[in-house]
Amino acid sequence: MKNRPNLENMSENLFQSQRILSIDALRGFDMLLIIFADHFFFNLNEGADTSLTASLAKQFSHPDWFGSTFYDIIMPLFLFVVGAVIPFSLSKRMQENASKGAIYRKLLRRFIILFILGWIVQGNLLAWDIDQLHIFSNTLQAIAVGYLFSCLAYIHLKRKWLYVVFAFCLIIYALILTVPNVPEVGRSMLLPDQNFALYFDRLVLGKFDDGLQYTWLLTGFGFTATTLSGVFAGELIKSKLSRKKIATYLLLIGIAALALGFTWGIWHPIVKKLWTSTFVLASSGVCFILMALFYWVVDVKGKSKWAFPLKVIGMNAITAYVLSHVINFREVAAFLLYGLEQYSGGYYQMILSIGGFGVLYLLLWYMYKKGTFIKV
Repeated sequence: MKNRPNLENMSENLFQSQRILSIDALRGFDMLLIIFADHFFFNLNEGADTSLTASLAKQFSHPDWFGSTFYDIIMPLFLFVVGAVIPFSLSKRMQENASKGAIYRKLLRRFIILFILGWIVQGNLLAWDIDQLHIFSNTLQAIAVGYLFSCLAYIHLKRKWLYVVFAFCLIIYALILTVPNVPEVGRSMLLPDQNFALYFDRLVLGKFDDGLQYTWLLTGFGFTATTLSGVFAGELIKSKLSRKKIATYLLLIGIAALALGFTWGIWHPIVKKLWTSTFVLASSGVCFILMALFYWVVDVKGKSKWAFPLKVIGMNAITAYVLSHVINFREVAAFLLYGLEQYSGGYYQMILSIGGFGVLYLLLWYMYKKGTFIKV
């Protein structure tokens, strides 16, 4: 542990005077959705059982295959925010005349650590049972891939070529999902167990595949494209345009990407489990719109006090993510709130969701007040 460094909060690489508060707030908002919103709305519906709570609960669960819900934005938003700070963090290192070797070592270290954390969270690494290990099956590992390749592209390519890489990732992955033949199945299709990306995962990972219908290896094209979309947003925010123009352009780009994703989706459906190119465009569009909203309120209008709780979470985002997956804070809350069940009835599980989140938040708040931010 170190004071005032950067981990998940990779924008800690910014000079304090250059810090974009809206990025911290947006990261915290995303983490709030990850560690709290899904089970809260599920348990709220269990207690209330109304059409409204059922609709909310549905929006915080993934669809079976086609289409998308609001919950599907969480993972792309994580990659997007990571990408948004790359222009700041790498520019600072370059200004300090860091050698390419030093930068590569930092990138590789982060890649490895994120993969290991992913194994701990979802790969059952702590079970010490090789048969339970999933090599590639977690958001943190998707971030590792998207971050590494986006950084390498940012270091070596001019801006116009970054757009080419982005387009290449979308096109090549769309072709991979529709052109090759899947052995014993036929032409690759955007359907469960009938697409080349899933076949490739199972072929390469073998028994270490997660056994689900999510794809990870060839989906790296999509992870990279999503992270690059965040890079584009970061470049825009870092530009010398007025803040009002930046917020406007963020919004317009978001609307355009969302429209393009849905339009292309008529022929190449949006499937989150495959991270299709249309999903990249549509989700990136939503990310741009959210970034525009947060940037307008926090950095243009200067209304930032309301975002302090989100900043507390965002400043230790990966810490919050890992802890929420390896520690059952609901059980901690159940110990502290024992006895309330007889008074709360069907809402008891919702109360435990709030209590568990409260315990985790207090831990993050204490770390924030002590200036402790875990560094990768």
